[in-house]
Amino acid sequence: MTNSIEELAAADAIIIIGSNTTAAHPLVATRIFRAKAKGAKVVVADPRRIQISLQADVYVSQKLGTDAALINGIMHVILKEGWHNQTFIEERCEGFDEFRQTVEKYTPEKTEEITGVKAADIREIARIYATAEKGSIVYCMGITQHTCGVDNVKSLANLAMLCGHIGRESTGVNPLRGQNNVQGACDMGGLPNVYPGYQPVTSLDAKIKFQEAWGVENLSDKLGRTIPDMITGVMDGSVRALYVMGENPVMSDPDAHHVEKALNKIDLLVVQDIFLNETAQLAHVVLPGASYAEKDGTFSNTERRIQRVRKAVEPMGDSRADWEIIQEVSNRFGFPMNYESPSAIMDEIAAVTPQYAGVSYARLEGEGLCWPVPTADHPGTMFLHQGRFAKGMGTFHAIEYRDPAEMVDGEYPLWLTTGRAHIHYHTGTMTRNSPTLHKQMPEGYAEISPTEAENLGAKAGDEIRLTTRRGSIKAKAMITDRVCPGTVFLPFHFIESCANVLTNPAHDPIVKIPEYKVCAVKLEMVAPNSLG
Repeated sequence: MTNSIEELAAADAIIIIGSNTTAAHPLVATRIFRAKAKGAKVVVADPRRIQISLQADVYVSQKLGTDAALINGIMHVILKEGWHNQTFIEERCEGFDEFRQTVEKYTPEKTEEITGVKAADIREIARIYATAEKGSIVYCMGITQHTCGVDNVKSLANLAMLCGHIGRESTGVNPLRGQNNVQGACDMGGLPNVYPGYQPVTSLDAKIKFQEAWGVENLSDKLGRTIPDMITGVMDGSVRALYVMGENPVMSDPDAHHVEKALNKIDLLVVQDIFLNETAQLAHVVLPGASYAEKDGTFSNTERRIQRVRKAVEPMGDSRADWEIIQEVSNRFGFPMNYESPSAIMDEIAAVTPQYAGVSYARLEGEGLCWPVPTADHPGTMFLHQGRFAKGMGTFHAIEYRDPAEMVDGEYPLWLTTGRAHIHYHTGTMTRNSPTLHKQMPEGYAEISPTEAENLGAKAGDEIRLTTRRGSIKAKAMITDRVCPGTVFLPFHFIESCANVLTNPAHDPIVKIPEYKVCAVKLEMVAPNSLG
């Protein structure tokens, strides 16, 4: 997030797009509710009528995969009405002319044809956001999990820069991270192209720095593989071993049958986790990790806040903290690690990672610090890009809308999208092991509209079959007006109705994130089992 969570409560206009905020990020949602109570205007753009849309001043349901067109349409209106911040653009941005030429084509009427959003609503969203003093954008994986995910994010950055709603309190472009330490994992180099602190592996200076810090030679300067590339590598024989830590790709990766086939083929599969999840059941070696309550460390959350995690109980059985397992594995491979504690690891992080340079366990005793924290006396950074962008000039990108990788047709006539339910989390590794949570939502379901239910002859609770070009699953029908006719929603928490058997592995060409949020599907009745 460019800004902090608490700042949302003081915004006077908030656009929520591609985020089921109340279900996936309820504490963030509370700040939005506080802003609303103070008079803020709230805009929600989501293909489903999610709960937070009930709080919206304007709610629109765009067709799946049309976010870039919708954002272009909003910006077209802002430019036409002269609501853009010309001073901000001239002083802090580049690439505006080419961007403007592209956006000029996306009239509200053309945008309505592409997205299904009424031209009048597009104009109203533009007015609300552009004329606000403090406009904030909140998004999540409904924006990123597309073959055009990078373009969608760039489009939102375009919108914020166009109105000068960035680099100030209660503004910004604010992605809500999907898991509790995704931000921290990325900060620490859990990506295929960077060292900790987003220092490129292709940089000679970064390579030398980390060789010296780690006492090694000849660190690779080649980009690593993304997850889709790893699975492809397993199938073609170029990847012969995988070490999976805190992840469950059998359920979480698209085209699950293909993933399972790859993991059954691989020479060595090591899984490090706290439960024997579906991926661990295929592993040659399982290393029992400790849960958050059984170890010391830090999490860096969605607002870049570095927070202490303190051991509450001793690890159960043979489980150990992740860093302890990794250290022992490394030592057995002949690459010595001699950390005495998580605090010592943080000291090394501060030494090699500029954003964390002023961080120590002693400074994290309170509520933590939001990076960048460049020095030991720096208070942390509430919001980014004040006065100037980190890269210098902010770049406008000319983004054209393009269709999803897979379109509906006569054989697969409906759109399928996936997401989360408020009871369960991710692949259910933890929540489905909780008897209380499992009891509240024990099985999967497919949301279909009353129109599709009538076409099928289905009643609530009837079992239906969902089929895509990848595979077929069964799920109970939930009939609801949360989804539009022609659209099906499936939560991905349930192995018995595994959504990612169906999803499309086509991915964004830059970051390789799969298109989880849209593919083509057909429905059939299995057997009546009405709930009455």
